[in-house]
Amino acid sequence: MTFEEYLSQKKIDAELFQKGELTRFSEWKREFGHMHPESFTAQKKFLLNDTRRKYLAR
Repeated sequence: MTFEEYLSQKKIDAELFQKGELTRFSEWKREFGHMHPESFTAQKKFLLNDTRRKYLAR
């Protein structure tokens, strides 16, 4: 699974997220590549919710 597919599953628009917060997007993409998606979700749970609110996929 790619990071972009993961974001889509979490209802986060990857393109808007990348444009809005490139540094965080790049950081998360790098971290995502080094761990299991479930571990990533557990580690970023509250941040994912905030990010979803900002960049909700339509």
